[in-house]
Amino acid sequence: MKRYDVIVIGSGQAGLAAGYYLMKKGVSFVLLDKGSEAGEVWRNRYDSLVLFTPRFYSSMPGMPLNGEPGSYAAKNEIAEYLKTYAEQFALPIHYDTEVLSLKKTANRFLVETNQGRYESKKVIIATGPFQKPYIPSISAGLPKGIKQIHTAHYRNEADLQDGSVLVIGAGNSGAQIAVELAQDRDVYLSVGHTIKYMPLMLLGKSIFWWFRELGVMKANLNSAMGKFISRQPDPIFGFDLKNMIREGNIQLKARTKAVTGDSIMFEDNSLLQVQNIVWATGFHSDYSWIQIPGVINGQGKPIHERGISPVSGIYFVGLPWQYRRGSALIGGVGQDAEFIVNRLI
Repeated sequence: MKRYDVIVIGSGQAGLAAGYYLMKKGVSFVLLDKGSEAGEVWRNRYDSLVLFTPRFYSSMPGMPLNGEPGSYAAKNEIAEYLKTYAEQFALPIHYDTEVLSLKKTANRFLVETNQGRYESKKVIIATGPFQKPYIPSISAGLPKGIKQIHTAHYRNEADLQDGSVLVIGAGNSGAQIAVELAQDRDVYLSVGHTIKYMPLMLLGKSIFWWFRELGVMKANLNSAMGKFISRQPDPIFGFDLKNMIREGNIQLKARTKAVTGDSIMFEDNSLLQVQNIVWATGFHSDYSWIQIPGVINGQGKPIHERGISPVSGIYFVGLPWQYRRGSALIGGVGQDAEFIVNRLI
């Protein structure tokens, strides 16, 4: 049995930020992660992934991200940065350790893993927003000849077979992948809402500089601005996708509705035959391993107030809109981590 004051579950950016502040407090703690190194999730994402936040808003607490402040880091650089971050602060991470269950005894928490049992007084859950790929049920009815892949498993064009591609979902990942594939393929993009675009630069400065100056990044869920922004679909940063659509290199389609024979049907009842589908439909949370009543609601979402669970001793870091727009972003997760650690100790 391994005993600690605090156990942090997950060593992505949220877990590492929590570890940084726990280290400063001098308590006994450990980070548990099923991966083999810090930054592994980033390293395994698609090859062309580039952050839409500039470097000046992509740093973890205590260690700036090197490079020209207004430029944008690629995914391998972020993976290496997180690995270096863990090493620089000598964070106690137990890798290859998958959490199987979290239970509560009379006055402690019991964490069962594939590497044995851990106990702690308090637990920070920092598993992040990218847990299980979400793929709509209609995927089961697709003809076997169509190659289908989720963005979680897509790396580059070599993962697809020859022919046209339908990208379903128009978040920033779907947009980047559609633009990449449209260089030499017929690409269709299925989206169920009007796409909103945001420039990366405005009047010579990063749009995130403007966000910071106008208070957008500080707006919390309880403010009028925060409530409004949190209800909006995420914008697409940059105009590459918009230009490709305008020039006819990417064809927009309505929301994907059904499969009929060997064709995809959309909400406008149009039909399309393609050889490949990329599901850019996001992720869903999986907290089935948490076996403590009152931590997760009936929709499978954490019950919390600014990351603090109603179950004493349980905390969250890294949730989307945990308190601010940037709560799940590399540049914003540190604020929530500091708040949680200060409340926890």
